[in-house]
Amino acid sequence: MAATFCNLNSVSGLKKLDDYLLTRSYITGYQASKDDLAVYAALSTAPSLEYVNVARWYNHIDALLKMSGVTEEGAGVKIESSASVAEEAPSSPPVADKKAPAAADDDDDMDLFGEETEEEKKAAEERAAAVKASGKKKESGKSSVLLDVKPWDDETDMQKLEEAVRSVQMEGLLWGASKLAPVGYGIKKLQIMMTIVDDLVSVDSLIEDHLLVEPANEYIQSCDIVAFNKI
Repeated sequence: MAATFCNLNSVSGLKKLDDYLLTRSYITGYQASKDDLAVYAALSTAPSLEYVNVARWYNHIDALLKMSGVTEEGAGVKIESSASVAEEAPSSPPVADKKAPAAADDDDDMDLFGEETEEEKKAAEERAAAVKASGKKKESGKSSVLLDVKPWDDETDMQKLEEAVRSVQMEGLLWGASKLAPVGYGIKKLQIMMTIVDDLVSVDSLIEDHLLVEPANEYIQSCDIVAFNKI
């Protein structure tokens, strides 16, 4: 069943999206897809850091669009319009009252949010162009990889483990979203996404030469490739 999101530019809409992304790296599945692009394009501006999960996801999708584009189809997502936003703020007088009646009928939805500035219009046009262009991109020698990174035991500091993973920096490597997942007996593993340029980064070498050697192996017991998809 397709995920449904309503009024994404309202407080309630952003809060629901933030809760939804609390345990997810992407809108659907384990890699960026056109479902992410649909939600990304529906946001009129970059989300506030108050919505930490939305901001994390938004910045990652924005980076993917600039780096390589997104071509996966996804499972499907439904974006509902913001026509009912007026119900959330009944005490706020509509801006349309200040305009001529004939114009108010045509611009009700826009008036609920006020007039767009030139910067907002330009940003919206750039996002729309990026989304449109991403759909035309061919395979560009890049891959999206999901890693499972396991600690030594339940006493391992998982924050320091993730810092050790992200400290590995090289040309052609971009770390993405992450989350902790239970393994058993109180132990959790780190699941983390990364985007690589195939000609520049070998995942096997990354694991063997950087993640399973000092100082990272103080926290990391093992690394497994869960998903490897060409972009």
